[in-house]
Amino acid sequence: MTYQAVYDRSMKDPESFWAEAARLIDWDRPWDQVLDDSAAPLYRWFAGGMLNTCHNAVDRHVAAGRGDQPAIIHDSPVTGSRTTITYAELQDQVARFAGALLALGVTKGDRVIVYMPMVPEAAVAMLGCARIGAIHSVVFGGFSARELATRIDDAKPKVMVAGSCGIEPNRVVHYKPLLDSAITLAEHQPEHCIILQREQEPGTLVPGRDLNWSEALAAATPAACVPVAATDPLYILYTSGTTGQPKGVVRDNGGHAVALAWSMANVYDVKAGEVFWAASDVGWVVGHSYIVYAPLLAGCTTIIYEGKPVGTPDAGAFWRVIAEHGVAVLFTAPTAFRAIKREDPSASHLSRYDLGGFRALFLAGERCDPDTLQWAERILGVPVIDHWWQTETGWAIAANCLGIEPLPVKPGSPTRAVPGYDVQVLDEEGLAVGAGDIGRIMIRLPLPPGCLSTLWCNDARFIQSYLSAQPGWYLTGDAGYLDEDGYLFVMSRIDDIINVAGHRLSTGAMEAVLAGHPDVAECAVIGAADSLKGELPLGLVVLKSGVARDESGLIKELVNLVREQIGPVAAFKTVAIVQRLPKTRSGKILRGTMKSIADGKDYRMPATIDDPAILDEIEAALGRIGYAKHD
Repeated sequence: MTYQAVYDRSMKDPESFWAEAARLIDWDRPWDQVLDDSAAPLYRWFAGGMLNTCHNAVDRHVAAGRGDQPAIIHDSPVTGSRTTITYAELQDQVARFAGALLALGVTKGDRVIVYMPMVPEAAVAMLGCARIGAIHSVVFGGFSARELATRIDDAKPKVMVAGSCGIEPNRVVHYKPLLDSAITLAEHQPEHCIILQREQEPGTLVPGRDLNWSEALAAATPAACVPVAATDPLYILYTSGTTGQPKGVVRDNGGHAVALAWSMANVYDVKAGEVFWAASDVGWVVGHSYIVYAPLLAGCTTIIYEGKPVGTPDAGAFWRVIAEHGVAVLFTAPTAFRAIKREDPSASHLSRYDLGGFRALFLAGERCDPDTLQWAERILGVPVIDHWWQTETGWAIAANCLGIEPLPVKPGSPTRAVPGYDVQVLDEEGLAVGAGDIGRIMIRLPLPPGCLSTLWCNDARFIQSYLSAQPGWYLTGDAGYLDEDGYLFVMSRIDDIINVAGHRLSTGAMEAVLAGHPDVAECAVIGAADSLKGELPLGLVVLKSGVARDESGLIKELVNLVREQIGPVAAFKTVAIVQRLPKTRSGKILRGTMKSIADGKDYRMPATIDDPAILDEIEAALGRIGYAKHD
């Protein structure tokens, strides 16, 4: 069946479409309604149905005779270890962890915060919660104590699960002291903590409150799967960069399981028994969806990688993992490939490894510039798929669906809307704009299964934040356009559309031009305040490794490129050459923070920043060209 036929069916009869997809999942009780719209705009999928996500991700594969198949491969270059866990072994560990939670009084609906490094026990903890109907909230390991405390106060967990430390290439991250500080800061006090003691730095346990992971599991009685309502929450995931009261995205059990199982076959074209690797972190939505749940729901082998794309030990790290473990499909962020390209622009490390079984690379997390996409295509010789989605949606909004019908690639576009999503570009009045015109990217309600159902304990904020801009539509927060073929181009966040003397311009379009220069490894364009024109674009550029250029000549080339390809209306005149760009730990460039620096405004240190010292470098670089001046 063609992509268009599948997509049209999902639009014309969504209930039949998703009811058929739900056959991929085992149900304890069938649903009464595929789509419950009685409380619109708060929609519910598979209302009345009962299931268990852990059963679908683990137990049913063992029951089907595939208990000896690897479920998880833990590859940790920072500790020099490799571990393989079969489905049968995973079932035992998850059942024991669930039993340990039950012994601490955790029951269906209770919350458990997971604060872990990239180790298999993180997945075990998530699945163990799902097994008994507890709601997990994973917080990225190493988040500050204050940020962790805000999440404790919002989720009000009965139990915390944490690693004693995280391992970075050149340092140990002290998780246990951060956990203890967070609990001290929080008003809500968890009753217990289960601590995974890592040999690199064991933590000090608080008597009466803290339990050793291995001892707790050894003493536990394995727990069976508990059926829960399809509409019951599976997890809460707090959006990155939250300030004040955090926004806890709520994912349900039924729609989530159906959407992710469907996506593995139809978006990624991966089958049971194959090895799927999402090079992300369990603390992010990619880790939830495509390290833990989706691959296991599909009966695949998933990789948990505790390392970096470069530096553990070199820019060939990804090629080693793919070759060593027989990875069929890799999913990572464009930032990772820009880092590899910067360190090894000729991909010399690739020749050391056999990637004969590797079929496709998927990129997401931020807009993939055409130069990086084409470089990856050239060196790998496989489809490179830029696809677009959000923490809120939990899976792809737009993608080239390899399992349905691969479509021609247009660099810079995540291709077309995934079946289930009615994606349109609207103006401020809610009217569709013309092909090629930039506007607000919106999704017609109801959102398909798998997307957020609400915000934790805050339906009103969910509606106000996402559903109030245009009745009947979900506001993605991104700006872009649809071309004449229906291909979507996501150019920037709505806030990153800058107004230059009354002209609305996309910083993403300018970044695409800069990234196409042969000497540029990565870049960002921000709108800096200007007393005459309102805003002016300001480029920040990182050069490829080994590039030695006269800065003035290079800047002139870059300015001329933007002038030629965007036009004089962009008023693009200023570029700062920097050593690196500030990013979140998930690889997103902190453009808003850099804009505040350029405008001389005070800013709050982002909780998700990878290395705070980079901001001092950015301020110095912008100061040298006349920006970053405080009043």
